[in-house]
Amino acid sequence: MIRIRGRLPRRVLSLGLPTAWGAVAVSYKLTCPLAQQTGFEARLATSAVFLAVGAGLILHVRHALLRELRQIRQVAGAAQSALLRPLPPRVEGLDIAAAQLSADRGASVGGDLYEVIATEYGVRVGMGDVRGHGLAALGTVAAVLGSFREAVHDEPELGGVLRRLERALGRHLRERARDDDPVAEEFVTVLLLEIGRDGDVCALNCGHPWPYLLSGARVDPLTRADPFPPLGPFPLPPELPPMHCGFLLPGEALVLHTDGAEDARDSHGRFFSLPTALVKAAGEPPQAVLGSVFAGLLRHAASAPADDIALLILRNERCQQPAPGARRDDISGSAARARPAVTHPQPTTRLERNGA
Repeated sequence: MIRIRGRLPRRVLSLGLPTAWGAVAVSYKLTCPLAQQTGFEARLATSAVFLAVGAGLILHVRHALLRELRQIRQVAGAAQSALLRPLPPRVEGLDIAAAQLSADRGASVGGDLYEVIATEYGVRVGMGDVRGHGLAALGTVAAVLGSFREAVHDEPELGGVLRRLERALGRHLRERARDDDPVAEEFVTVLLLEIGRDGDVCALNCGHPWPYLLSGARVDPLTRADPFPPLGPFPLPPELPPMHCGFLLPGEALVLHTDGAEDARDSHGRFFSLPTALVKAAGEPPQAVLGSVFAGLLRHAASAPADDIALLILRNERCQQPAPGARRDDISGSAARARPAVTHPQPTTRLERNGA
């Protein structure tokens, strides 16, 4: 009732002002003696009156449209923030920075998704990329993210989480098929990570780019193993043992990304080198690394990206060391000393393209 009472006066005012302008114009034309004359001065005055009335109506309509646009953007922004909510700056001793850039103008969420959740089984991380980009992919993003946020707490094994995502995607695609929406080529790439309290990293990958490991000034892929096919076109294998990727040592960081980051091209058709950008930002806090990479990427593309781009950085700021001898064979270097926790951590960010 309060909303109805609040909206009714606004609607009356929105209709009343144009009506008043019209009444002034009609009254002037019918009752004003000057409007009945045919001389130049009379016609000039009449034209001025109707010009003022027309300008007033145009300004009123413009103001109303801008107000409605602001309200729509506020609602859309709230909905998008609820879907791909900002991540906390720290989870279980891991510093976090994340940002997403949609290929659709005016959208802050597209076909990329990510989430970091602390569970009793460790910190579980999910990143995915829905086929297509922009607002059209939001339904699939919502289905996969919603399932992930529940499954990470319920499933003791990472493979169980992945199967829950597969079932959720299947239900979503069947519902879309009932609505005569073509879904024959719909698929989602998914990367799942589980980081234990000792820094042990386990992974399951369905067609997603492997993250990069930042260790000092060195940048290496977390692993070079072949991933499973993306979710959607093919069923998961009967067995889903997680891949052990070694330990994330104090001071080291993982950089998760979607393929839009490395598929961005410059005017000469050259791809963006994400490892080179990470080397330039080596040693910086996650937020600084994130800003440096996005700045370099946008300079390289020199225009709006053709695909959605998401980056997620996790840096180990824990003090404990992993068990002696438990180290990746393909990653050298001694364990870095953890730097002190930031006093005023900054929240994660989300990038949005400006424009009408």
